[in-house]
Amino acid sequence: MAVSATNSALSGLSRRLVQDGLIPEDAVLQALKGAQAQRITLVAYLVGRQMIEPRKIAVAASSEFGVPLLDLDAIDLDMEAVKSVDQRLLAKHQVLPLVLRGKRLFLAVADPTDLPAIDEIKFQSGMRVDPIIVEQDKLANMVNKALEAVDTSMGSFAEDDFDLESLEVSGGDDDLAADDVARDDVEDAPVVRFVNKIMLDAIKRGASDIHFEPYEKTYRVRTRLDGVLKQVAAPPLALSNKVTARLKVMSRLDIAERRVPQDGRIKLRLSKNRAIDFRVNTCPTLFGEKVVLRILDPTAAKLGIEVLGYEDFQRKLYLDALAKPYGMILVTGPTGSGKTVSLYTGINILNTEDRNISTCEDPVEINVPGINQVNVNPKVGLHFATALKAFLRQDPDVIMVGEIRDLETAETAIKAAQTGHLVLSTLHTNDAPRTLTRMVDMGVKPYAIATSVHLIIAQRLARRLCEHCKELRDIPEEALLQEGFTHEQVQGGLRIFGPVGCKQCNDGYKGRVGIYQVMPVTEAIGRIILEGGNAVQIEEQSIRDGVWTLRRSALQKVMNGVTSLEEINRVTIES
Repeated sequence: MAVSATNSALSGLSRRLVQDGLIPEDAVLQALKGAQAQRITLVAYLVGRQMIEPRKIAVAASSEFGVPLLDLDAIDLDMEAVKSVDQRLLAKHQVLPLVLRGKRLFLAVADPTDLPAIDEIKFQSGMRVDPIIVEQDKLANMVNKALEAVDTSMGSFAEDDFDLESLEVSGGDDDLAADDVARDDVEDAPVVRFVNKIMLDAIKRGASDIHFEPYEKTYRVRTRLDGVLKQVAAPPLALSNKVTARLKVMSRLDIAERRVPQDGRIKLRLSKNRAIDFRVNTCPTLFGEKVVLRILDPTAAKLGIEVLGYEDFQRKLYLDALAKPYGMILVTGPTGSGKTVSLYTGINILNTEDRNISTCEDPVEINVPGINQVNVNPKVGLHFATALKAFLRQDPDVIMVGEIRDLETAETAIKAAQTGHLVLSTLHTNDAPRTLTRMVDMGVKPYAIATSVHLIIAQRLARRLCEHCKELRDIPEEALLQEGFTHEQVQGGLRIFGPVGCKQCNDGYKGRVGIYQVMPVTEAIGRIILEGGNAVQIEEQSIRDGVWTLRRSALQKVMNGVTSLEEINRVTIES
């Protein structure tokens, strides 16, 4: 491609992109102005606006400057190299140390002309820096992974890394300095160490809840790991009141009040960039107060929809519903079934600059930048319905309601879904068909449900079999048929695995997977609702429409070797 007169004023990468026919001259000039105004590199600007494919830019830059080109997908993170550079510089300049060779550092960059970034890293690290060109989008993802690995890998946390008596703690709605906590409870330093160690161990093992339980003659501590409670400590009964007092101090609850339940919150700061939130509830029992801590994991909603356990057609139904500009998506299931993660996975997909997203929850469990999140507070009159009405006056695009508990909230959410807003919420029912009849029972008009609810997801969480020790089970055909498998499946070489247990898992299981019933509200189902039909009729129609029941989805997980028959029988019932 010939270089025009104006183009001759361009230099370096911008000129090369025009010469290679990847972008018109006027567009690259505009991009240079935009990048300068936003104080970002030209490559970041072009990729951010999808003006040129990242791979093509990388190839052009490599050719222009004679710098090697590398595919980041082909390498693993070298944590020694990553830790050799201040993490703030990596985040600021979006570059990634690849390999250390003595005093020589190979640095992944998307734009080799970003000399200030390279010079600053040279100065900070005291090493010679050799740039390696990589694709901008892959680099951004890898930098995020590297920073997460440096700061959030609990596997690197040892007890010796922390002073168990002086971890930085804040609680309630106000930040409480660690010094205040120490002064309030300094005489019980062993209790402070014990409580902090229990909390750190629970985080390290990936637990979701911690239970402190006093009985007449014993006191036990249990953690819920992969959905199952297991005892982890049995401290002396004499410590019961002191441990409860310590937890109350940490969450800024009333220590003197032991007659009624209380709710609080603890923030445990592990490093400059890593803090874990705990939701705290106390409840008076016969022999003292039981305290339960729910560990709020902010990374759970960033897993991505691909790893949650949806079958391909179920995932497509969810993504199609999220792509609609209005209507309602409901997620249903018991407490601890992963409803919040499903909702926030959808919210993260929708969380773009051009959308106004607001959520009201009780309480907000996952803090997400770019989303306006509200904690309901009944003490001051801030209920779900109140927050929802306020959202509707703030030009929303997407609204999430933590839970539909009453008719007022349901009607306000329905009205929002009918007036051009996408509404996501949860409801406590056993499966998707019963969600629709539950809304009718609450008093919502059938025609409003039929015209506004687009998709219902019912879900459960099952433990995943450990890949290192699961074993093949020999189960009689009659038993498999009774479990719900078809004759074709049984006779087609069905392979069923069961748990064993090894050093790398918990009783044969490691992690959890979602089991889903994803039911779109079709015209046929809408007619059943309008005609006053029951949940059985809705379920029969949904099956005709190709919707899988929870049990069928669970059996598919067993067929795929993901979980065991024992586990799906624990979390689902035969249909």
